[in-house]
Amino acid sequence: MDNNDNNRDRNKTNTDRTKDWDIGEILIRILVTAVVVGVAAFLTPGFTISSIWSLVLAAVVIALLDYLIQRFTGINASPFGRGIVGFIVAAIILYATKFIVPGFNISVWGAIIGALVIGIIDVIIPGKAM
Repeated sequence: MDNNDNNRDRNKTNTDRTKDWDIGEILIRILVTAVVVGVAAFLTPGFTISSIWSLVLAAVVIALLDYLIQRFTGINASPFGRGIVGFIVAAIILYATKFIVPGFNISVWGAIIGALVIGIIDVIIPGKAM
């Protein structure tokens, strides 16, 4: 390997590191997540959110859990991002949020149906919900 190959490898590593999120992207993702989760809660039996603050906090928690799972495992937690694996991860994220956010109540079946509804809405709404 000559010096040019080393420079290309180093530049590739630097561009991979710069693909981190900026604050604007995080805020847009949280806003889209809040809208999508609110619609999914309205359409899904066994899935309720008691207040707007619970919805906002749930959107933050869901975006954070999605980011951490994607960062550490490489699995895209979008229900249609990775097929059945993404669908299951999205349902687990929804169900886990129940234990973190007060006023966010969801059953196991509600999480499964909610992941399906979020996947359908995610196809329709531009942006990344989960």
